[in-house]
Formats: sequence, structure tokens, C-alpha cells
Amino acid sequence: MTARLIEEAGFGLVYVTGAGIANAQHGVPDVGLLGLEDVLRVVRAIVSVVGVPVLVDADTGFGGSMNVARTVRELEKAGAAGVQLEDQVMPKRCGHFEGKEVVPAEEMVARLAAARLARIDPGFVIVARTDARQTHGLDEALDRASRYAAAGADAVFVEALESEDELARVRGAVPSVPLVVNLVHGGKTPILPAGVLEKLGFSMALYANLQLCAAIFAVRRALNHLRDTGSSEGLEDSIASWEERQKLVGLPEVQALEAALGGTDDTQELHSP
Repeated sequence: MTARLIEEAGFGLVYVTGAGIANAQHGVPDVGLLGLEDVLRVVRAIVSVVGVPVLVDADTGFGGSMNVARTVRELEKAGAAGVQLEDQVMPKRCGHFEGKEVVPAEEMVARLAAARLARIDPGFVIVARTDARQTHGLDEALDRASRYAAAGADAVFVEALESEDELARVRGAVPSVPLVVNLVHGGKTPILPAGVLEKLGFSMALYANLQLCAAIFAVRRALNHLRDTGSSEGLEDSIASWEERQKLVGLPEVQALEAALGGTDDTQELHSP
């Protein structure tokens, strides 16, 4: 449903966040607890209900070079438009957590080579992310970003930059490919307007936790109201209507198909709350 809301709002891309899958689907932190099949299950569901491209966070690729190759093949078969791979060790951690570690740059270059060899569609986008800012400093992170672009990444992403000045240095270090930035409320990177980010050279801004945090706030408020008052009355202005919900999940299209088929007992359950 979140992917559909993103498309409905007019955004041109859905980014499938690894942290979002870990948090929302499994109730666990983003510390490398999930595998490829966990991600594929969500990606297949999202691709089936939106028409915009879907870019998938695949962490480290879930193993060595052969694992990276399989990850790319499976995501491409699932209908994803691209993949993000990072240079952390396994198990990885959220890019805005402390205690991260990164592999040697040569190992990440090998991951990128495996990804490029594995993809069938040359239009399948490979985004290379480096988490070296916190482990080795800004200069090393920028050097890695440049190396990853030279190794064939279609876009690069320096995670957890800590100031506007740091953001401004990325384009100078990597002039050849599109740049990605991750904006997390409460994270390390300052939240800047889209116009400012564009002037700094960024082509894509990820708000990978925004919808999840908004949902947590809204659901908690509604449940507290229900607990305290014993009723859901009074929430009408802060919840979606019945009609909005059914439209979002595609009930009108199902009803139209049912009518075209003449109606069957098998579809009656679709009308129940």
C-alpha cells in the first residue's frame, strides 16, 4: 500500500528499503538479519501493484560475488529496475548506526563486476553505496565513490554525510555518474530541500524511513485514542475513509472484472470488511 501511495503522490520511483523491510515486515532492527528471499517476497508484491520503476536496497548482495550475481538475476526477474549494493562487511548495519565496518575497496569493485556480468538488461541500474565516511573519513569515502563509478556503477551513493559542505564535495569527486543521497530524520545527514540538493549535484534523494515513521506516529495515536476513550469515534479526520482504503487496494478494478465475468461465488469474499 505504501508503494501505491508513493505512486499516487506523483513520485517517479519507489525505493525498497532494507531497513523498512526489517522494521515493518519482521519487527527487527536493520543489522543484517534478512536474506535475499525476504527481500524478493516484498519486491515481487510491490512490482505487481505499481507502474513506476522499483529500485531495491540489496545490502551487500548477501554474500560473495556469486551471491551478488544471483541477487541481481533474481531481482531483475522479479521486475526490479535496479539494485543498490554497498561496501559494508556482512552482517551489515543501518548506514546511520555506529559500529559499521567496510570491506576493502577491491572487494566492492568485485561485487560491482559480478553485478554487471549478471544483469541481462543493460538498463538495469546498479547503484554503488559506500559507508566509508564513518569508518575511514570523508576523503576515503569520496575516493571509493570515484573508484566505484570507474568500475561501472551507474550511480553512486556516499552514505551518512554529515554537513552541507560534505554533500557539496561529492560531485567534484564523482563528476561522471548520477549521485544519490539518503535523508533520514534523526540521522547523520542534514535534511535539505530538493532544490538545494539538485544544485549540489544530486539526482535522487531517498526518504527511506519517512513513511514508516509517519505510520508509527499515526497508528500509535489512533490506538491510544481507542484505549483511552473505548471508541474509534473522533478519529474520522485522521484516518483514511472506507472508500479511500478500498480504492487504494484496487477493489473497484476487482469488482469491474467480477461484473465482466458475470459474478461468481468465489469473489463474494472480496466485498467483506
